[in-house]
Amino acid sequence: MSEIEIRQATIEDSTLILGFVRELAIYEKAEHEVSATVADIENALFRSETTTEAVICSIAGRPIGFAVYFFNFSTWLGRHGLYLEDLYVSPEYRGSGAGKALLKHLARFAVSRGCGRFEWTVLDWNEPARRFYESIGAEPQGEWVNYRLAGQALADFAASP
Repeated sequence: MSEIEIRQATIEDSTLILGFVRELAIYEKAEHEVSATVADIENALFRSETTTEAVICSIAGRPIGFAVYFFNFSTWLGRHGLYLEDLYVSPEYRGSGAGKALLKHLARFAVSRGCGRFEWTVLDWNEPARRFYESIGAEPQGEWVNYRLAGQALADFAASP
C-alpha cells in the first residue's frame, strides 16, 4: 500500500470533512443527528479565532479519513491537553495503519505543544475501536460519566433564573 500522508486541513476541505462526518454518523447509527453544514464547518474550523483544528489523512493522494481536535485544560496537571473530537477512516482503508498514523501524528503534536494528556471518547459498543485504542496503550477511564446539555435542554437551562 502507498505511504500514508497526513496534512493540516484547509477551508477547501470543508465539504470533504462534512462528508466524513456524515459517514462517521452513519457508522455510529446517528446520521439523523448531523445538522452541520459546509458553512458551519468553515466557520468552526477555519475562522481566525478558532480553537478547533482538523487534519486529513490520504493514501496515494486520495483522502481516506480525518481527525478533528482542540485543546482542553487539566487543572490537576496545570497544563493543556489535546482532545480528539472525531477520528474516522473510510471502511475500505481500515487496517491500513491510517488510524494509528492519525493518532501518532496527534500524539506527537500534543507532545510538541507540552500537553499533559491526549484524550477522546468512544462509544461503549464500538468494540473494534476499543481494542485498537487499548492496543496502542490507551486506557479507558471508567470512573467518569459523560454528561451533555444540548438543544432545547441547553437553551432552557441557560434561560432559567
